[in-house]
Amino acid sequence: MDETVAEFIRRTILKIPVCEMMTILKTWNFLSESQLQTVNFRQRKESLAQDLLLLCEEKCATVQDMALLDIVYTQVHRHQKLWNVFQMSKGPDEDVDLFDMEQFKISFKKILQRALKNVTVSFRDAEKNAVWIRVAWGTQYSKPNQYKPTFVVYYSQTPYAFTSSSYLKSTLPLLKQALTIASQHHQIVQMDLRSRHLDSLQAIVFKEYNQIFENHNPTPPLQERSLGLDKNMDLRIIHENTLEKERIQRVTQEAFGDYPQPQLEFAQYKLETKFKSDLGRSILANRDEPFRCLIKFSSPHLLEALKSLAPAGIADAPLSPLLTCIPSKGMNYFKIRDK
Repeated sequence: MDETVAEFIRRTILKIPVCEMMTILKTWNFLSESQLQTVNFRQRKESLAQDLLLLCEEKCATVQDMALLDIVYTQVHRHQKLWNVFQMSKGPDEDVDLFDMEQFKISFKKILQRALKNVTVSFRDAEKNAVWIRVAWGTQYSKPNQYKPTFVVYYSQTPYAFTSSSYLKSTLPLLKQALTIASQHHQIVQMDLRSRHLDSLQAIVFKEYNQIFENHNPTPPLQERSLGLDKNMDLRIIHENTLEKERIQRVTQEAFGDYPQPQLEFAQYKLETKFKSDLGRSILANRDEPFRCLIKFSSPHLLEALKSLAPAGIADAPLSPLLTCIPSKGMNYFKIRDK
């Protein structure tokens, strides 16, 4: 087994939490059940990694085996990466062709290998007709850097691809070209939508957030939510401003829907405006350059936080459409300019 492969596998094993070790190794499906049974998983991590490495050496693990382990680990810990969304489109006269996932893989790999001498491309099929792609980039004179790969998740017969942010400006055009041609599209653009929660990004672009999240988290009737009613609540408590609370709850529900929100961590707004005044002699009025500022809202669960502002009395209802339109517009990066 190559030293580079051995060292990468060792480092990956050391990253895996002990409670996930067996699950990830079984999903990797490189070591057999009988081989795994010979390993003491209760020993120190370094010793465990060494024992597993010996088994990998016996089976002569390759770069592709190593890459597959990395994909499995990343699938489990996908939230550790920042994900971008790319949207593709067909030409005006192009029809929808029959799609073959195996042909997509062959074409994607061939395009990158023709353009770049040193590149490692690996695939792993996932649920819902998706494929995970791992690309380790090199140059014409250096081997691929296996520790900084790009991950791509592509759903067959859709115009969307989700990529981790670990790529260079020089490799991005190659990645976009491979995705466009292999998926039989004409153009590709990067959407203004990013998050560490890959599942939420997928739910937003596929317009499934009002189905997926609602099914797992049923909510009580509007009357109970709006008044904060509880079966065990003291009957002596008097609710003030009942009509206003009901209005706020109704407006909030209209803006965000009656279901838990997709999870995003931030929304960024770049504002650009010019000073307006009736006084023509004003120094600011004669300024050619516009005023610019950047506003960023962040939270572990931004949309749920925004949804709770008005009911909590922190903000007026309704909230600005710039805050409530994030899922419907499929973006959390905005540029706002004077009309």
